[in-house]
Amino acid sequence: MKHKITQDNQSVDDWDLVIKGHTSLFDIKFKDLWHYRDLLLMFVKRDFVSFYKQTILGPLWFFIQPIFTTIVFTFVFGSLAGISSDGLPQQLFYLAGITSWNYFSDCLTKTSTVFKDNANIFGKVYFPRLIMPLSIVVSNLVRFGVQLLLLLVLMAYFYWNPVEGTSFQVSNGLLLFPFLVILMALLGLGLGLIITAVTTKYKDLTFLVTFGVQLLMYSTTVIYPLSYAREKGYGDIVALNPMTGIIEAFRYAFLGKGEFTLSSIGYSIIVTLVILFMGIIIFNKTEKNFVDTI
Repeated sequence: MKHKITQDNQSVDDWDLVIKGHTSLFDIKFKDLWHYRDLLLMFVKRDFVSFYKQTILGPLWFFIQPIFTTIVFTFVFGSLAGISSDGLPQQLFYLAGITSWNYFSDCLTKTSTVFKDNANIFGKVYFPRLIMPLSIVVSNLVRFGVQLLLLLVLMAYFYWNPVEGTSFQVSNGLLLFPFLVILMALLGLGLGLIITAVTTKYKDLTFLVTFGVQLLMYSTTVIYPLSYAREKGYGDIVALNPMTGIIEAFRYAFLGKGEFTLSSIGYSIIVTLVILFMGIIIFNKTEKNFVDTI
């Protein structure tokens, strides 16, 4: 709190922070997010430490999950089903899709329960509520970075040990990599904010999130290229999923294969911004009284 001295020599309180009971739906208070940036970093550290504190393998799980998923996908969809990998080594094709999809899905699923998981904190002390979902997005970058490193190691292996009939090359689309990561984060954040706001009243939806995200993966090009989907006649439907354009662009950037076009990435940008805007507005409306309903 600060003090001002008026012309009448009267002391007037000038508060650094004013908490109001009723604010506008569009009053997001983005400035507060910057003021509480230290709290955001603290939540990021908490998420990382608490998740692996009582595990035997610790951060090694960052590697284990994508490795086993890639092996299963290669065997089931590559060997048994014979689905095309767009001329890429199957392991690289699946790992690229898994890496990008995991970051999006982690942001979505963990943000979708942020009200329920942190009700005890929200009910005791004030801070910008958006700090919590933002910390989830940032902390998931650590896991994404580790899995990306695994992808780069596998790329180096296949570069020196090429598989006959397959090829890949890093394209100039790699310059868009930071932008693609931001898109994945914002799309997962926006959907997660909408879901967490709805589940404060309809808790049954919580049980559908994990299952629904798994089903949603099959409507993207994680396990098949968009060219294969078009060949089978359902490419236009798959392209409606905003993650399809992002995953295709991600593969094009690192492996040189994928249907990367300005229209597809433009569509993903528009849908992401719309969902994010809706998510923030709904979250802002719900967080004012969610403690009474959760």
